[in-house]
Amino acid sequence: MLNIAYIGNGKSTNRYHAPFVNKLDHIQIKTIYSPSGKIRWKKLEGVHYTDRINDIWEDDDLDLVVITTPNEYHYSVAKEALEQGKNVLVDKPFAQTSKEAKELFALAKEKGLFIQAYQNRRFDSDFLTVQKVIESGKLGDLFELEMHFDYYRPEVPESDFSIINSFLYAHGTHTVDQVLSYFGNPKDIRYDVRQMLGEGYMNDYFDLDFYYENPFKVSIKSSYFRVTKRPSFELYGKKGSFIKQTTDRQEEHLKLFYMPTNDDFGIDLPEHYGTLTYYDDEGNYHEEKVVSEVGDYSRIYQGVYDSMIHGKEKIVKDEETIRQIEILEEGIQHLK
Repeated sequence: MLNIAYIGNGKSTNRYHAPFVNKLDHIQIKTIYSPSGKIRWKKLEGVHYTDRINDIWEDDDLDLVVITTPNEYHYSVAKEALEQGKNVLVDKPFAQTSKEAKELFALAKEKGLFIQAYQNRRFDSDFLTVQKVIESGKLGDLFELEMHFDYYRPEVPESDFSIINSFLYAHGTHTVDQVLSYFGNPKDIRYDVRQMLGEGYMNDYFDLDFYYENPFKVSIKSSYFRVTKRPSFELYGKKGSFIKQTTDRQEEHLKLFYMPTNDDFGIDLPEHYGTLTYYDDEGNYHEEKVVSEVGDYSRIYQGVYDSMIHGKEKIVKDEETIRQIEILEEGIQHLK
């Protein structure tokens, strides 16, 4: 049994973490800390809620501390946890700078502790389905993959600019990690990162192009001003294309308090399936729906368990996290 504690008791803990831990019978939530002591979410049965951080630092039975604080505290709290001798899982963004990330990994190594980023979006249904299509070989040589993560929330960009809370950091951390995890480090990157409302306002748009072996390119495009969302994924190859209009449904279900313990949690219906259109080797035309893979954010926790208990390689490698933050740093550096 892996006993864990959360530092933070907001939406992240209660919506994107705890429901997936509760799927696994070999991981147990022991403690949840919040400095205010206020509990706005339904209490989890058998969990110790506290406003004393020392309840975590002094508990020798805890195997892992999960950092789900606001973004600006991820680095400092993770560092304190390591200094207290605790293994750590850090929600994204892992840190604001690659220097901070390297410092955390070095400190963990020095102390013989585990630390990793929580990159749950690697296990989005739409992303997993794109991988299945690629590996089928039906599209032949790949030319281009476009990934979109859009909203229409024009009020959000009116807030003040902040690097760690920018759109690039808050959402690029999902998609940049997806690209690095599957395609590896690109040969070159071109950035278009903007403040559509002007200097001083929140970053609300980004368009990153990742160049691999010619002619393959991956583009990550996101905006807060899309009344009509673009397809989640568009994949083009020599023989055809695959278009997936809708995103993973796990978040949609979580917002409705429909939990991962339900058998149909997060599962696409036929109307959500992507369309694969291609010509086969004999020149015959095909158009078919591709049954979506099942997304499952609990796979991150299973990976952490396998690393800590069974000594397996980290599911999110240190170098992937460092490279991701280098990319975010590069993209945001010109904004004010």
